[in-house]
Parts: sequence; C-alpha cells; structure tokens
Amino acid sequence: MRAPIQLDLHMPNFNHPDTTPETLFDKLTDIARTAEDAGFSSISVMDHLHQIPGVGPRTNWMLEGNAVLAALAARTERIALTLLVSGVMYRNPALLAKITTTIDIISGGRAIYGVGAGWFEEEHNAYGFPFPPLKERFERLEDSLRIARAMFTEEEPTVEGRHHSVRDILNNPRPIRGDIPILVGGSGERKTLRLVARYADGCNVFGDVEKVKHLMSVLEGHCETVGRDMGEITKTRNGVMWIGRTHEEAQARVKAAREAGVPQERIDWGLVGGPDEIAEQVQTFLDAGLDGVTFSLYDVHDLEKVALAGETLSAVVGTRR
Repeated sequence: MRAPIQLDLHMPNFNHPDTTPETLFDKLTDIARTAEDAGFSSISVMDHLHQIPGVGPRTNWMLEGNAVLAALAARTERIALTLLVSGVMYRNPALLAKITTTIDIISGGRAIYGVGAGWFEEEHNAYGFPFPPLKERFERLEDSLRIARAMFTEEEPTVEGRHHSVRDILNNPRPIRGDIPILVGGSGERKTLRLVARYADGCNVFGDVEKVKHLMSVLEGHCETVGRDMGEITKTRNGVMWIGRTHEEAQARVKAAREAGVPQERIDWGLVGGPDEIAEQVQTFLDAGLDGVTFSLYDVHDLEKVALAGETLSAVVGTRR
C-alpha cells in the first residue's frame, strides 16, 4: 500500500492574520477544503508541542497534531491526512497506532501513519519526555514501525521489541483499507532510509536536487539489500513554496516574508516563481527520483494561493481528479 502523498500541503504554522483561537479551526478547515478541491492529495501538520526554530517564535500557537487531523477528517471528504511526522518519544507506539486507526475510521480510510525519530530536545525537556541518544530513538522507531504494521494488519498480534512490546493486542475496529500506509520522515542515510526500505510505504526527505538524487540512490541500495521493490515506496521531498500569479508577484511575497522576519535559510529552502516556474522546478525533483512533493506556504491563509499551488502542481504530479 503506497502512501498517497504525491502532493501534500504541509501546515507548520497556526498563527494567521485576523485569526483568533475562536476562529482558528474554521480557518484550518477552509485551508484544508481549498487544498482538497485544488488537487492536493494530502494535508499534513507537524507533531510538535512548541513552535520550532525557522518557522516562528517559540511562543506561537501550536495545536496537538492528531487532534487536528481527526477534526479535519470530519470536515473533508477525499484528502489524506498525516503527521509529518510523529516524534517517536511523545507517545507509546501502540497508542499512536490506535490513534491513527481512529483517524482512519473517522476519515473513511484516509489516514497515513507518519513517524520519525524526533529531534527537538527543548520541547521534550519542557514536557517531561525522555530524550535518549539517537541510537535508542532509532531502536524505538523500529519498535514503533513493527508494532504499527502488526496492529494495522493482524487480529491479535504479539510483537517483542527492544523497548516496546505488545501482547495479544486488539485494535478494533480495524483500518478500513485493511492496512494504513506508513511514512517515515528524515534523510538519514544509514538508519532512516534503511528503515524506510524495510518497513515503510513512503518517505519524506530534505535537500536540493543533487541531494535528493543521492538519497534516492542510497534508498535503492537499502531496498536491494532487503529484497524490496523501491517502486512500492512513495518518495517525497519537504520544502517551502513562494508562488504568485507572476514571477514578480512571487518575488514580492518573498520580500514581504523577509521583512516580516522569516529566516533567510527558510527562504533559500523554498521554490520561488510563477506557475510555470514552480512547475518546472518541481519537475526537476521528480526527474531526480521523487514521486511527489510536500510544501508549506508562508501565506497559507491566502486561499487563492493555496488554490493556485494545487492547480499548478496537481497537473505535474498527476493528482488532479
């Protein structure tokens, strides 16, 4: 079961102009419905508890990701829903699999199980979650992947892991599709992509075109080692998009973002241009071995820009219904 995330609208920010806590969820609903109508295949939110560096001030709003997905599941009809991605230390892995299954039921079979090793030590400390060394976090990630797949596909599985185990566990009702696609986030060559090859239906990486080409080669090697067809895995890249009706309009949006304090590193990470320019830039990533892309929009509150992005790229990645 490949992860249906060929064109993903990622929402890492919950602070929008003229939006209050009372109106915030209505705004998120409007964004999600616009994305759905414009051809996005999925919508994602971060699994963070504080806002992260590079996206906004630490004190900015942050909603719990699974609760957001469950609520949006009830307000949308077709679009897939995922965390990009869950931090492995924040929840017992069996509980996370149960939560994701619940979202699958609410949405009529549109949930994706997105998970990674986690990295933001500050919020672990703030909330009292352990933050063990990277080696242990990856061991726990592998436990989570094994437990989730078993809970999604087996009646009463028992899984013995290094740090987490389940015994005769029930996950009823079962996922609507008989399984839930698993997506692993991150670009680690030795550990992350090895786990993708062994367990995942999708991966989401970072980097420019040359970096992506290299990572796809690494993933191919891991797939060969475990006897996996790399074509079974949906491969995407995370980035930022600055799109306008024209090149000049897009550049003006970048200028406004820079003046608003958006870090230059985040601006440099993005694709900038009018529809034809953006489509051409995305095509270079597809030519590098990706199956799709996931983007955040600095001005995602502007529904016209959400629609423009979806209409532009759904034709490129083939998600237009």
